[in-house]
Amino acid sequence: MTNIPVALQMYTLREESEKDFAGTLRKVKELGFDGVEFAGFGGLPVHEVKALIDEIGLQAVACHIPLDELKNNLYLVIEDLKTLSCQYVVCPYLMPDSRSEEDYKALIPFLDHAGEICCNEGITLCYHNHDFELIKLSDGRMALENIYDKTRPENVKAELDVYWLTKAGEKPVDWMERYQNRTPLIHLKDMTLDEEGFFAELGTGGVDIESILDYGEKAGVQWWIIEQDVSRLTPLESIEISINYLKQKLMKSI
Repeated sequence: MTNIPVALQMYTLREESEKDFAGTLRKVKELGFDGVEFAGFGGLPVHEVKALIDEIGLQAVACHIPLDELKNNLYLVIEDLKTLSCQYVVCPYLMPDSRSEEDYKALIPFLDHAGEICCNEGITLCYHNHDFELIKLSDGRMALENIYDKTRPENVKAELDVYWLTKAGEKPVDWMERYQNRTPLIHLKDMTLDEEGFFAELGTGGVDIESILDYGEKAGVQWWIIEQDVSRLTPLESIEISINYLKQKLMKSI
């Protein structure tokens, strides 16, 4: 756990980034993050983003790229990641009209093929889950199981989101164990204890964060990634609580 660095999913600070992309990245560094996972580049050319994060001292860990972009411009995406010295490209979300069983059947071979292309270029393709992939298909297995089990492990890795797994009634550590050494990226977020199950800062809710952290090295986790989809605090206040909690846990494990 102590050797796993911590990044921030920049979607958390999307409004701040729209106003001041460079300044927001500097604040992320000041809070103690080692890297960032991008969800857009603030309208800047990729080479300028690379120069900026090098100046600030942040690593580009991963990029969330919409599925349509992966389908239509995969080689351009790969070149952008190479420019950023970024290893991981993530398929982040399926639109509501792309979640039928037939859609999943078509998605699986695409991910496997795209992942093979990425792998050949030194890039790793990951699939990020929400809760809707935890529904069962006609074969009695969850859509997310089919995605991971029917693609080759060397081609498609997992970016498990512990909030959405918990929201769907799953135990994140069970998934980390099942897909051991296939979960290089873990999205860390907590969930409130009330009936709403709203997004919460790390250590303030009901997700078993400690067990997840304890299992990280055994599972082969390369990066913890903090994300706060929506917060009742300001996003910067929210991520400061989460990074401070994580730092405390990491220090205790030394």
